[in-house]
Amino acid sequence: MSFKNKACKFCDKAGDTPIIGGLFKAKPKVAIIRMAGIIADSSMKRNAISHSRFEKVIESAFETHKLQAVALILNSPGGSPSQSSLIGTQIRRLAVEKDVPVYAFVEDVAASGGYWLACAADEIFINDNSILGSIGVISAGFGFTDAIEKLGIERRLHTQGGKKSLLDPFKPERPEDVARLENVQRQIHDNFKELVRSRRGQRLSLAEEELFSGDFWLGTRAVDIGLADGIGDIREILRER
Repeated sequence: MSFKNKACKFCDKAGDTPIIGGLFKAKPKVAIIRMAGIIADSSMKRNAISHSRFEKVIESAFETHKLQAVALILNSPGGSPSQSSLIGTQIRRLAVEKDVPVYAFVEDVAASGGYWLACAADEIFINDNSILGSIGVISAGFGFTDAIEKLGIERRLHTQGGKKSLLDPFKPERPEDVARLENVQRQIHDNFKELVRSRRGQRLSLAEEELFSGDFWLGTRAVDIGLADGIGDIREILRER
């Protein structure tokens, strides 16, 4: 720990003492956590937003002395639903334990998993040009069956377990494999929808068929339909509060 940090902690504690408290009175603080980029396990993508990367950062933010609020600055197009859930769950748990409000401030985008993170906040604020939404699940890939046949390539694959080569891009798609994938996607989508309902509640004004279609909205329209609470800069909003 640096001398500066020791001095700050001394001033914070001294501010609580009856005689010299006026000289060292600790000011109310807002802890700021910035998350930008793709959401993925950090072992898969360096510098991604992951629970392992942010776990201690989040814990430290909520341990700030004289904490009045936690602010999340978000800029993410999404990614892993599991990582989004792990991070969001930790933030909500600590917010309840510490009885501290959480505010999210979206920069360019909070879409898909990025919006999942935003829902960890009690209120969401955006820019006129911020993109929000994309409440859906996607899986993309390629099929190479015709290509390898034209190139004269022989595919060799040996597995134990009938489902081990599910959706192999070098084999023709099977309807039962696609149905299995869609079932998994449906479960994740249901989890996402339930999170949005529980966190945004009566603020949502758009029919669910459209709201949860995977579409996205910009600025004031996102506020109008309840995905966000207002347009505003982090300094402006926190000064008001």
